[in-house]
Amino acid sequence: MLLTKQLLAFRPNKMDWIFAIKTFLAGMLSLYVAFSLDLAYPIWAIGTVFVIANPYSGMTSSKSIYRIFGTLLGVVVSVVVTPLLINTPLIFTLFLAFWVGFCLYISLLDRTPRSYVCMLAGYTTVIICFNIIYSIDNSSVFDMAVGRFLEITVGVVCSAIVATTIFPMHIGPAVKVRVTKALQDTKILFEKILIDEKELENYSAVLSNIARDIADIHVMAVHLSYEKSTLKGMTKPLQEMLHQLSMLVTNLVAMAERIKQLDQIDLKYREKLKVANKHIIQFLEQDVDISEAQINALPNSFEQDFSEMSAIATSKQQIILLSLKMDVRHFIQNVRAIKLIWKRIQRGNAVLPQSVAPLTTSYPSLHRDHGVALRGGVSAFLIVIIATTFWIVSGWKAGFMLAEMAAISACILTFMDNPVPALKVFIRGNIYAGILVFIYAYGIFPSITEFWQLCLALAPFIIYCLMMFPHPPLMGLALPVLMGTIMGLNLHNHYTLDQISFFDASIATVIGPIISVYVIHLVRAMSPDITAKRILALHYKAIRQALYIPYGVSFRIHLRGMLDRIGILNTKVVQSDALKQDINFALIESSAVIDLTRIQELMNKMDTRLEIFQSLTRLQSDLDDYFLFKELHQTENKFRNNLLKTIQNIKQQATELEDVDISQRIKISLNNIQSSLCHASFDETTQAHLVGA
Repeated sequence: MLLTKQLLAFRPNKMDWIFAIKTFLAGMLSLYVAFSLDLAYPIWAIGTVFVIANPYSGMTSSKSIYRIFGTLLGVVVSVVVTPLLINTPLIFTLFLAFWVGFCLYISLLDRTPRSYVCMLAGYTTVIICFNIIYSIDNSSVFDMAVGRFLEITVGVVCSAIVATTIFPMHIGPAVKVRVTKALQDTKILFEKILIDEKELENYSAVLSNIARDIADIHVMAVHLSYEKSTLKGMTKPLQEMLHQLSMLVTNLVAMAERIKQLDQIDLKYREKLKVANKHIIQFLEQDVDISEAQINALPNSFEQDFSEMSAIATSKQQIILLSLKMDVRHFIQNVRAIKLIWKRIQRGNAVLPQSVAPLTTSYPSLHRDHGVALRGGVSAFLIVIIATTFWIVSGWKAGFMLAEMAAISACILTFMDNPVPALKVFIRGNIYAGILVFIYAYGIFPSITEFWQLCLALAPFIIYCLMMFPHPPLMGLALPVLMGTIMGLNLHNHYTLDQISFFDASIATVIGPIISVYVIHLVRAMSPDITAKRILALHYKAIRQALYIPYGVSFRIHLRGMLDRIGILNTKVVQSDALKQDINFALIESSAVIDLTRIQELMNKMDTRLEIFQSLTRLQSDLDDYFLFKELHQTENKFRNNLLKTIQNIKQQATELEDVDISQRIKISLNNIQSSLCHASFDETTQAHLVGA
């Protein structure tokens, strides 16, 4: 019902028309070339154009290249395996099921556009192998495989030519807009956090959106290498800048949490904080080129502003103020580093400042969910087994198409938490496509004798469907309707349409996805709440790992992965209020993870015989147990209360240390752990202090 309302309300804009007409021209060009070369299945050429279609030329080009590689891998596997296993249907079926499941597993682990290669290689192998079996009497394995590769290549080349020559739309400007917005959002939030007490209640939602935007831009940046915009070749430096922006998010969270603590005690410092904020904003807005030597520069009044705050603050606020000062200093330095990198990127300079350690060492530093990937692979394995077995046992001639559609539908939407609703729309699209094929085949095509007439007859339908592609909610229906119709028409030089084959194929294209729906519902589908719980468990595990990682590039990579996970968490539309709170807490917890490494660094400077060293060692162990319980979704209140008491006791022990600097730094980190990792309120901290005393 909702989709119907969206269709009725759909009004294409100018860019939708340009994109649709361009893509239609590319599709017709690929069909004409395929006809001219007398390829066996020209529909794969035009179908490829529609599958890889995207308003941005960079995305179209990258997907084109990935599609060629994926098809080539599928071709190679099918040519090697089919002659060996074609006479042993059981083993052949098991191999294909395993191959599709394995490819999908790898694809789901790689959250970049290149994951398309593995997913495509899986179901392309099935398509080629099953078409070979279906056409075994009149075509060879090699000819079928090479033909499929040529058909895909024709579609890719035609699409690339049209996309890059006729009104090309580059993704570079879109990335610039998104980056500029993210930088502006952090600037506005920084100002509000330091001067607006009400903003402290809502800051986590804004920062969560920024974290989500960073994750989106990180993926978009991959396509920059495939177009000719001003940001061409800037993928790596841009991703490094996004890593720095992620660190900026933790600075903002940490500042907000420290200001909350200060406000609970006394508000006198606020007037001086507003003065400091004004000086910092003026310093950051200076329109001067920042050199590498000036990255760590601070406002001239920085020390004086915080000294004046400290002078009017209460004794209980002193340590928190020191922590706030540290967070603000890091924020200023990170902002300047980001500004320098961004200016260099816009000038085409991919060199990072020497003081910025590269974090894009490998993609495993970002979030990967092996559990979801495994369940997706297992569901694809079972779907191929069930669909192929049905084909073999039934002896149904069109069963090969059922098995192909089952394999395709098992793969294309498994990146979603619950692909079932989208697959139901996919099935609906195939039903509509069957009706349209019938109308075209028996009502329109008998009157068509020339290629231009074919183009004219297909234009209204194809262009209308393509105009919906830039709108994700509508594309879910438009793509299966368009692809189902084009593939169902089975256009080629010697066009014929057998009624029995038509009805068989139409039924097969519906039954195949239905098998996928039932298996995915049982094996793979998860609600956003369940997915969020799984990701939160990985988040708590990452905190436990951070207890034992020394500060350096490895820790920053680990923290970047945690923040990337937060970005994904905030895309989940959860229903549980408790889960929503845990997701907000996860962002706060990530901001304090650095204090775990600071404690470890300070312990390395102590005499191991000191009582405080032993206490800090126990604290590490207790924190490990605390987050292990949270990871296992068990009640951790008892651990939390004990942790608060332990932290208060260690604070008192730190007071007795001779080294004032180490004493202060321990107190700062313990305060942050207590507030941001244990989420202790001011009252709880006071009570823990009294009990500890």
